[in-house]
Amino acid sequence: MDKQWDQQVNAWKKRWQKIRGILRWLRPGLGVKRWLIVVLGGTTLLAVGFGLFVLDVYRKSPETWWLPLLSALSLRSLPRLARVTIFSILGLGGITAGLIGIYKSVLGPFIRTDRTVVDSIVKHRTRKSGPQIVAVGGGHGLAALLRGLKHKTENLYAVVTVADDGGSSGRLRETLGILPPGDVRNCLAALSDDEDLLTHLFQYRFANGNGSLEGHSFGNLFISALVEVTGNFESAIAESGRVLAVSGRVLPSTLDHVILEADILDPDSGKTTRVLGESQIPEAQGKIKRVMLNPEKPAANPQAVQAILSADMVVVGPGSLFTSILSNLLVPDISAALRTTQALKVFVVNLATQQGETDGFSCGDHLQELENHLMGNLFDIVVANDQPPGEYNQRVEGVVIDPGLGAKYRVYTADLVDRDYPWRHDSEKLTEVLLNLLAERTGPLTL
Repeated sequence: MDKQWDQQVNAWKKRWQKIRGILRWLRPGLGVKRWLIVVLGGTTLLAVGFGLFVLDVYRKSPETWWLPLLSALSLRSLPRLARVTIFSILGLGGITAGLIGIYKSVLGPFIRTDRTVVDSIVKHRTRKSGPQIVAVGGGHGLAALLRGLKHKTENLYAVVTVADDGGSSGRLRETLGILPPGDVRNCLAALSDDEDLLTHLFQYRFANGNGSLEGHSFGNLFISALVEVTGNFESAIAESGRVLAVSGRVLPSTLDHVILEADILDPDSGKTTRVLGESQIPEAQGKIKRVMLNPEKPAANPQAVQAILSADMVVVGPGSLFTSILSNLLVPDISAALRTTQALKVFVVNLATQQGETDGFSCGDHLQELENHLMGNLFDIVVANDQPPGEYNQRVEGVVIDPGLGAKYRVYTADLVDRDYPWRHDSEKLTEVLLNLLAERTGPLTL
């Protein structure tokens, strides 16, 4: 008896889940109800016209064998209210069955096994109405941030550095004369809606023994080929984004060929040496006194400037302070746009120090370097991790928060650590903190 009862309960649960799945189409914001009303209105008018026609035929036709049949089919023996109810239920049932049939026939090839169409529509509508957020930086830190933000808004822009001159990007830059595609590739992969086979292929790096391909990533080669096909770097990025179905856009901070240079102080001799090249800076022995771009005032990408000026929030970091963040902000019009914009401007401090760049740096040291290079503080709020710093390995330490830092800056602290990789930010935690900060400033957002 108990087993039969459980089976009946499970059956009713399954039916209710199907009903709930249908009712989800009526939730606000999907843009479905308005068209359903149009369909019902059109069907009602068609039914009224057909009914008037049948009634006219019924009244004017002589007595024939089919009139009694028509009378029976119209349920004349029942009260009028009962007839209206029965025909309304049958009509709605027919319309529903027809719409479901069209839905399965037309949209069937596009339905993903892991997500229903209504789920896809909800996600699209929600993200489409999300805030415009610009993320500035490069490397793995920016990619981690984008992986979280892409689930909340489609109005997402990544402004990335093009100063990279090492590895695969550096070789392609030198041999083909194109802007380095490495940071662009990482951002495109992070913004992809479907980080499965195609995205893994985009990030695939040829291993040792592959001759001239050794060390190159497939994505870098793909973007380089598209530069040749489309004629420019911007179009190559846009076409790569379409292939990967990215949410948002990736914009180089400048389209000029720039070289990052640094003045390195030797602690033993006290002499300062100029180091050329982004890849060489972390390898140099000594303390970084200052970094600069060559040419000193490259032209900013106009699309990146426009994105910053029209943004609701601009997030700088996380990422390598000198080689990823400052290499963007030293483009004069990028920093000028950051000063001018009415957006909420947030700087996200790294979780861990970076060997060769920020050894021994505290949170305050990061902010002081930004002030020294940019002639003042550009940010409304600083976001930092408040978990106890620890040594992640023998050479990397957690970034500590200086006592009294809150007296100079608006600092917001939270648990931002990825438990699997404690030297990196957790994408979901960081996204939640940023959107909560934006919501407090702009009012509740529908996300």
